[in-house]
Amino acid sequence: MALQQIFDNASSIMTVVSFATFLGIVGWTYLLRRGSDFDQAARLPFADEAVEDGHG
Repeated sequence: MALQQIFDNASSIMTVVSFATFLGIVGWTYLLRRGSDFDQAARLPFADEAVEDGHG
């Protein structure tokens, strides 16, 4: 019976930690206005194509 209670408490704690992590990621993404960093990262896959085509 005590082991089941430990698992129940651990599950509750992990739920709270996971939700806090999710909120942290959302806050980091939207509230800090890091749009320029994300725009630069979004262009990275196309950086090699310009060099291969001879346009870079």
